[in-house]
Amino acid sequence: MSSRFLRFAFVAILGAFAAGCTSNSAGTMTAGAPVQSTAALAPTAFAPPVEQSGAAQQLSKPYFIDFRSRNALSYGHTFVVFGKLDQNGRVPTDSRGVLIPGVTEVAGLHPASTSNVPYTIGHVLPVPAETGPSDGDTEIAYMTANYRIDLTEQEYRDVVGYIRGLQESSTVWHAVLYNCSSFVSDIAEHMGLKAPNHMLFPKEYITSLKEMNS
Repeated sequence: MSSRFLRFAFVAILGAFAAGCTSNSAGTMTAGAPVQSTAALAPTAFAPPVEQSGAAQQLSKPYFIDFRSRNALSYGHTFVVFGKLDQNGRVPTDSRGVLIPGVTEVAGLHPASTSNVPYTIGHVLPVPAETGPSDGDTEIAYMTANYRIDLTEQEYRDVVGYIRGLQESSTVWHAVLYNCSSFVSDIAEHMGLKAPNHMLFPKEYITSLKEMNS
């Protein structure tokens, strides 16, 4: 192993620990590490926009995909929520602001562990990944940005089919080469959307995604 690689690895690991101490600060690195417990997260002051849909729109587009970012103990996390809207045209949540299972689903790329060790190693080498929900994804209190698109049943089936295939093929996570925002970018581009740089922090990534496609 060359001394050059060792120096790179050392710097990358130091950067991982430094970033893990600065949640939601401005910058260009992003990652999708799961958190140990949502109780350790501080809810943001983010208030989701009021989602209003007319009766005709609800009938024609009763499904949705919501590109989201949330707080974490490190950089934060980027992921998607998808499912069927409620009768008022809103994303189904309970009285606590938690997604209702059965009518909503979460997909996002993150290390396949709640330990910080694979997350840290993932700044140097690819590590095994999971593509389901991680702690905090289902709770609106930790959301920092979102971009919702309503879908027809045909559009929804197409997107969900793509997400299923992407989940099967996305087996590793790397902070630079293929991170949580890369996973989301693949979904966005499949839908014909423009995707921002996957190295943006999650909140800035979702904000840019929305601005680029408004």
